[in-house]
Amino acid sequence: MTTSPDESLWVLRAQCGDRQALELLLRSIQPSLLRYLRGLAGADAADDLLQDVLVLLYRKLGWLRDPAMFRPWAFRIASRTGFRHLKRKHGLPRNVGEDTLETMASAEPRPSSDELDLLSTIEGVSPASRAVLVLHFREEMTLSEVAAVLELPIGTVRSRLAYGLATLRKQLSDHKRSDDGRAQESNR
Repeated sequence: MTTSPDESLWVLRAQCGDRQALELLLRSIQPSLLRYLRGLAGADAADDLLQDVLVLLYRKLGWLRDPAMFRPWAFRIASRTGFRHLKRKHGLPRNVGEDTLETMASAEPRPSSDELDLLSTIEGVSPASRAVLVLHFREEMTLSEVAAVLELPIGTVRSRLAYGLATLRKQLSDHKRSDDGRAQESNR
């Protein structure tokens, strides 16, 4: 994930007080952040969380030293905001399933677009794994970029990816079996 040259210029101009540059900058990243927050926290909370993130970006933009790091920095803020929301909403522990995640391999194939769309509705996929799945597959970040955004070691990112994919596939196969069972009952 790289910040475009236009975005880097807008960052510099916005840091100097250019309101139009700030608006262009926030508009450019808004769709990506909204997609990410929907995948992480669900569609119901995504719009409110996006507003919180945009306000934080505005307030903290002056602290960003390298304009080329704007996108990873913005996603890091979105991640923290999303996890804070999930923690308040669900009472999640600080390190969700860390022991389990570290032991999983990550050689799973890419999920389909439909499977990714179901991410925010499936409760079995931990928020930590959802964040990695959405950033890697929806936002098309490399695992190294995901690790930088989430401030995690690359091994942890790989583990969360594998754990999330395995959980997602299990949930989807269980859902498909229950749908097949209902179809057979209605044919009787």
